[in-house]
Amino acid sequence: MAATRQLQAIAGKHGTPVVVIDHNVIRRNYARFRKFLPKVQAYYAVKANPAPEIVSTLFRAGASFDVASLQEFRLVYDNIRGLPARERQDFIWDKIIFANPTKPKETLHALDQYKPLVTYDNPHELRKIRQYAPHAGVALRLRVPNTGSMVELSSKFGCDPGDAVDLILEAFRAGLEVEGLSFHVGSQCTNFENFVQALNIAAAVIREAASRGHAIKILDIGGGFPVPYDRHVKPFSLLARKINAEIDRLFPEDIQILAEPGRFFVATAATLVARVIGKAVRDGKTCYFIDDSVYHTFSGIIFDHCQYRIKAFRKGKTEVCAVFGQTCDGLDTISQSEELPDLELDDLVYSENIGAYSNASSTWFNGFPPATVVHVNR
Repeated sequence: MAATRQLQAIAGKHGTPVVVIDHNVIRRNYARFRKFLPKVQAYYAVKANPAPEIVSTLFRAGASFDVASLQEFRLVYDNIRGLPARERQDFIWDKIIFANPTKPKETLHALDQYKPLVTYDNPHELRKIRQYAPHAGVALRLRVPNTGSMVELSSKFGCDPGDAVDLILEAFRAGLEVEGLSFHVGSQCTNFENFVQALNIAAAVIREAASRGHAIKILDIGGGFPVPYDRHVKPFSLLARKINAEIDRLFPEDIQILAEPGRFFVATAATLVARVIGKAVRDGKTCYFIDDSVYHTFSGIIFDHCQYRIKAFRKGKTEVCAVFGQTCDGLDTISQSEELPDLELDDLVYSENIGAYSNASSTWFNGFPPATVVHVNR
């Protein structure tokens, strides 16, 4: 995270609200992932934060990309093509996985020329791929346990493991090449047993598919790698140890392992700086209003089930208070229980670890624009 003096200087120059993204932190997070999971190729989940600057930094660091829309594909493709010649590597579509199990037919038709790797989890999607992207390679997404993850995904995505081999055989009969299996244990997974169970489920499907004459070459273990939002989150190194042990035990050495970290790379790389624009006392509790909202950088409170702590630059004795956003909506509550010193109008506050699923989904609700974004250490 940028130092507090730097944050204050950036807010003074650019105004508030402002999101400061530190690319040194992104590079450190990527290096940490590679250190602890050396057999796993990281495909950055672009939806976590689609800033072109982040795409460029991760590409130079060696990452591949997980995209979920034609627009995300074009964002990645255009930014890689736009790099200076001395930094540009050959762009290979094999390095990108289109991991949205349900795709519009127009998207499939547009991508077919690239012979993409796309996911599916039902026979209807398979038939659509066969019709509109017959040159695609496919990966079957499995439904796996999501218990204890902050955002559950299994109710929307993934086939029942008992149906998996039939869906693999159906794809081959349709003339498509099933290159891999994929799964996702849920976003911000703090229950590491989800990964263990998912790897065992995938291994069983791969063994059965092999017994039916079809070898699976790729295993995509998805995302969900937890970010230390608080002290209760167990270390990533512990999770990596479990994953590595199961990979070594269950899978052949020549299988290609992919993952889709998004939050893990960018959450801790960004800090929001906002300004106090209002103050009131309601039912004996001090309430502050700041110039951001749950419709903007704090959107993760609503749809990502994430709670971001608010901190003050001003020092002093603290009290429990409430923090509200700037919009004229009662839903716009950032926190009912922050420990803050006595603040005045125009005082600055900040919130760390806010780089994932935050400003990426900002709106213009009530006419308020999204926060300014400043990139440092690029």
